[in-house]
Amino acid sequence: MSRKRSITEAINHRLLLLGLLTLVLTAALITLAFYRGFARQVEHDLERTARAAASGYALSGDLQVLEGFAEGELRITLIDTEGHVLYDSEIAGPMENHLQRPEVQQALAEGVGFAQRSSATLGLRSYYCALLLPEGGLLRLALDADSAYAFFDRSLPWVLLLCALIFAVSATASWLLTHSLVQPIVALGNDLDHIAERVPYRELVPFAEAIQTDQQMRRNSERMRREFTANVSHELKTPLTSISGYAELIEAGMVQPDDLPAFAGRIRTEAARLQALVADILQLSELDNLTADQPETGKPPEFQPVDLLAVVRRCADRLTLNAQRSYVTLLAEGESILVCGSARHLDELAYNLCDNAIRYNRPGGRVVLRAEYREGRPALCVTDDGIGIPPEHQSRIFERFYRVDKSRSKATGGTGLGLAIVKHIALMHSASIRLKSRPGEGTSITVLFPAQSRKS
Repeated sequence: MSRKRSITEAINHRLLLLGLLTLVLTAALITLAFYRGFARQVEHDLERTARAAASGYALSGDLQVLEGFAEGELRITLIDTEGHVLYDSEIAGPMENHLQRPEVQQALAEGVGFAQRSSATLGLRSYYCALLLPEGGLLRLALDADSAYAFFDRSLPWVLLLCALIFAVSATASWLLTHSLVQPIVALGNDLDHIAERVPYRELVPFAEAIQTDQQMRRNSERMRREFTANVSHELKTPLTSISGYAELIEAGMVQPDDLPAFAGRIRTEAARLQALVADILQLSELDNLTADQPETGKPPEFQPVDLLAVVRRCADRLTLNAQRSYVTLLAEGESILVCGSARHLDELAYNLCDNAIRYNRPGGRVVLRAEYREGRPALCVTDDGIGIPPEHQSRIFERFYRVDKSRSKATGGTGLGLAIVKHIALMHSASIRLKSRPGEGTSITVLFPAQSRKS
């Protein structure tokens, strides 16, 4: 397994790289500014010297004056207006015509001209300043670039040493800064339960909230798992205890022959209850796998166009007898609407909603199944005028084994898993569930499917 990269190292390396690039760029800009500023200063000094030499030469007319100015690093050249060299302080022999030199051309046009180039005769980088003389001709001064940059060249080792020192200080500061930035993030892992309260930077708030939400979901899942296990054990134990008790009485011969049919009927009822509970648990487990994209119990269902009106009509046909036994009127109505889904699971969804509406109704009550459009979306609605659901229970009725009235559930034979199955089937179809209920007035549950084109 490859070693994970440290955030401290990543930030530190980036800060060092940024510091190095900044240092190099700053040094380059300072060097450029130094050269350009120094060049302007050299040109300014050459012009002042040229004007002083020109004034001295104009007063005396003697080349010795120019030679006096040429002592040291300056080179002085006297040129006529035709470009012929009349005098040069460094070369005594004939020289080529200088009329086409840039500084000469500029001086003839503007009175003074400047240029920088490598001298063809001396092979050095030189600054040139040409000055037009009042009596005619030009006076040109030259200064070797090597002499001009001697100070910078001597300072270069110190500049490099200073850059190295700055980089070392920057590296130390970068490490300290990175450590101070990362340490609070590392400390977050010490108390995940209160991570949102200890976030050091606002950019980490969504991250911390996601972790806290995940922690809460894990705790809720664990709580629900424990509750589910306890509820399953209790629900299975009750009918098994009854079956075992009746069987022991029969086995011990403690039941009169005339009572055997009644005992057999009770055993069959409890067995049917046990069978329904196991079937609901298996179906819920299957739906858990499907909605979690982990189809461990077979292939996921293939979705195809399903008519909601046909679904509610099939549901009404299946539960008509149950409704009649409870003295409840059952109606199926609406319009033909196609949704993309699993016909088997949609039938189960409608069945559980309608079965609950019948179980928790009252004699003479009414249950209506409708397929219609609501809010521009296909909807399956089950409405009853039964006992209703108190507000404090409405947020929990889709939990597994949650019952508002446990005594009534036992009497009607409910397993407590019907609405949990409804929730999972709706989730599998990307549908949402709307609940409206008032105690004593009835309940309306609407399953809204994703918007689709209306059937023509």
